[in-house]
Amino acid sequence: MNRQFRAGAIASATMMFAAFFGADMAGARAENPAPPSVAAATPADDADGPRFVAEPVVQPLPDGPYPSGKADSLEQLIAMMPEIELSGDMQCLAEAIYFEARGEPIAGQLAVAEVVINRSQSGRYPADYCSVVTQPAQFSFVRRGVIPQPDIASRAWTRAKALAQIAHQQLWETEAGDALFFHATYVSPSWANHKTALARIDTHIFYR
Repeated sequence: MNRQFRAGAIASATMMFAAFFGADMAGARAENPAPPSVAAATPADDADGPRFVAEPVVQPLPDGPYPSGKADSLEQLIAMMPEIELSGDMQCLAEAIYFEARGEPIAGQLAVAEVVINRSQSGRYPADYCSVVTQPAQFSFVRRGVIPQPDIASRAWTRAKALAQIAHQQLWETEAGDALFFHATYVSPSWANHKTALARIDTHIFYR
């Protein structure tokens, strides 16, 4: 009996020790959780805000000079852009601006360029500007996969080349944001009912 009593007393003391210190240790874990992971600490992407690209979209432009000062308007920035020879892909971007929107305000022309760039980045369309622009049934000015020749002596073409550089380098924010689609205001395509409208600029409406 004495041995049983001592064994029982020891067992009871052991259980009380475990219960007391076990609870205290559990409380310490709850009050001092592991540091959050990097992913948890990273803010979520803002789907509604303008999208800025930290790296060149397709390829870097030839060496400058590029505007180093701040432009007060998009028109002023266009005037600041250098006259350079465009690569083939940049030529396609400028041609999309020229043929699709040269009669639009410059904000609308920049927005058209942004759609081409966004498509090349999306993974849903070809990864280069020329393939985006010449993709069948996407841009009405393209005929059998061929882009017409612009009037290279016109002011509209000079402006389109400058806007292509601005859009490619993300030098000016555009209302189009992350738009992937647009259409003229005088048509009502059925697909527009399933998209989110982002902006209306003159005769074009932009969607994502």
